[in-house]
Amino acid sequence: MSCIQKTQLDGIYNRYNRRSFVHPDPLEFLYSYKDIRDREIAGLIASALAYGRVAQILKSVSFVLDTMDESPYLFLQNFDKNFFLSKFKQFKHRFADGKNLAALLSGAKKVIERFGSLNQCFISGLSPDHENTFFAMTFFVNELTSSGNNPGHLIASPKKGSACKRMNLFLRWMVRKDRVDPGGWKGIDKAKLIVPIDTHMLKIGSMFGFTSRKQAGIKTAFEITEGFKTFSPKDPVKYDFALTRFGIRDDMNIKNLFSLSC
Repeated sequence: MSCIQKTQLDGIYNRYNRRSFVHPDPLEFLYSYKDIRDREIAGLIASALAYGRVAQILKSVSFVLDTMDESPYLFLQNFDKNFFLSKFKQFKHRFADGKNLAALLSGAKKVIERFGSLNQCFISGLSPDHENTFFAMTFFVNELTSSGNNPGHLIASPKKGSACKRMNLFLRWMVRKDRVDPGGWKGIDKAKLIVPIDTHMLKIGSMFGFTSRKQAGIKTAFEITEGFKTFSPKDPVKYDFALTRFGIRDDMNIKNLFSLSC
């Protein structure tokens, strides 16, 4: 049994699920794109680079999106992988380099050429009888990395046991729409989303009694998602943003969250 009440979770959501608490989250970059064709590409890039120090994440995402000018969609439409390799040859973000980034952009370009959009590609891997987005994520990742494209650490595969935190973060941004998540994707039930799991959410999920696992793998993500479904079955990742502010923002210590619950 969980040691937190729905009224407590809803209180945290209502208080902290606001744009004033977004910075320094790479989600903030998506607000600049009104056209969903641009926003889904910006979201894929921002989520793929969302690992490491926050300052470096924001710097890397900003550099890539600035290089793509006002429209990431037109940037992909107008150029090819050789251009991407040339344009980003000096790029470096933790374990990823310009070749990995060019592979990601090339993969996204090919997906859009084949399916019409990243959204439509993801839907093509989703079946009504799927309990969650696991199989659709696997399909989506396979399409992004086909034809020899190797984004390296920028894209994780759920079939290898990864929690795919950044991919699930991307899906939260694109599928949900509230005061924080901009949404824009169609045809995906938010009830099937999986909670993005990192060290912060693992601690929170453990504290709430949702999991006893020590590693943040896909099975842990499933368990914590099921825990949140007991409070919000139609929107299990609803509380993700508000809860993870504790421990991410300098002015919100995770110890303060502990005092609000058990």
